[in-house]
Amino acid sequence: MTERCTVLTPSETQIVDVIKRADDGLAAAVSLALEKAVKKAAEDMRAIGQEESAPAMQYFASVIHQRMYCLMCGADPDTLKGGDPDIAYHVIRNSQNIARHYWSADIEPYPPK
Repeated sequence: MTERCTVLTPSETQIVDVIKRADDGLAAAVSLALEKAVKKAAEDMRAIGQEESAPAMQYFASVIHQRMYCLMCGADPDTLKGGDPDIAYHVIRNSQNIARHYWSADIEPYPPK
């Protein structure tokens, strides 16, 4: 089997570059927001004498993950209502495939629809 590598036009290259910069900026902004949330929660917990109860970064990441999942599926992130179950299925299956492929997770992804 012969694989072809598509050569992008200058215009296509510019588009890819713009999207890549936006992706990188978004990832940096989310990481910074997570760091700030963890720090703020720790400070606020310390102020009330509950420092040991401060949520870990993974807690805040899971909050963002759930909200983004709802956004991708078209559901309301506050009520979890609505949304497209077919999109939800594909998002879950994609996550399972990533875990299996990249991290050797012992998981059998949902079968294709």
